[in-house]
Amino acid sequence: MISRAIVLFLVLLGCQTTPPFVYDGPRLKGVNLVAPRQQPGSESLAAVREMGGDWVAVVPYGFCRKNEPHFYFSGNMGDRGKWQWWGETPDGVAETIRMARQQELKVMLKPHVWMQGGSHLDLMFDREADWQTFEADYRQYVLHYAHLADSLGVDLYCITTELDRFAVARPAFWSRLISEVKTIYKGKLTYAANWDRYDQIPFWNELDYVGVDAYFPLSDEQTPSVNTLIANWKPHLRRLKAISYRLQKSILFTEFGYRSCTFSAQRPWESETDCTASETAQANAYAALLETVWSQPWFAGGFVWKWFMTDAHKVRERDQFSPQGKSAQVVLRKNWQ
Repeated sequence: MISRAIVLFLVLLGCQTTPPFVYDGPRLKGVNLVAPRQQPGSESLAAVREMGGDWVAVVPYGFCRKNEPHFYFSGNMGDRGKWQWWGETPDGVAETIRMARQQELKVMLKPHVWMQGGSHLDLMFDREADWQTFEADYRQYVLHYAHLADSLGVDLYCITTELDRFAVARPAFWSRLISEVKTIYKGKLTYAANWDRYDQIPFWNELDYVGVDAYFPLSDEQTPSVNTLIANWKPHLRRLKAISYRLQKSILFTEFGYRSCTFSAQRPWESETDCTASETAQANAYAALLETVWSQPWFAGGFVWKWFMTDAHKVRERDQFSPQGKSAQVVLRKNWQ
């Protein structure tokens, strides 16, 4: 007769349908670059390497308007594209990649949609004709930068950033697009999903990393302690671990960051709300993420939001996200070096 203990063991063994996943590569330690208005000096990325970083994300923007189906980028704007900042132009993107190479930094190319009059997160259309118009333009955009990524030997191509409603609504389009990208670019691929929708994306199996823009809400306190934030990471870690195990893929934080403001861990994605300056709140949030998430066996690393190649950001209120010259940069250096 089989003992009850053995029966219980066999039942539990049968329930183990999703084996653990372990990422066996080096953690990506990166920053998302802000495109500068003018070409910076060749030494502008040295600080990333000095801090212990080894990757940069280069972000070429494309543009659309809310409820209009046309999409514009450097490849279809002609003379209208001359107003773009240097770092957003094709020449600027290519030169930024070369500058990163000079500092022995690896590169993720990460196209991003800028929607006038609304949020790219909620891009949707009611008419099939509008979807097809937009998709035709958008396909050109993604393939344009796939060619650039291939020609310059980019290490990782993030095919799109946070178009999650689009991704869920039109999975057949995305599968075709990913197949086309793979005929052009032979490196690794990811997609940057928003923190609250990453588990809904239908095409993770076709990519190499599960990319997450990790603006998870962590605390309603004004300046939460590192220990409080670590404790509040636990439910998010469970969800991330579950999708990693289910897909047998590593999780990559394509963006993570906090403003140097009080309440910065409450709704970390917000950039337009009032800010009472607090380097401590930002530094504590960085410390908790690095201590809690970075050592997870399924975690592949992440990219700070955001990093400037020049000092011009010092006059712009919105750029409280940058850790540069603040206590958060000290935390990053301590962990990354």
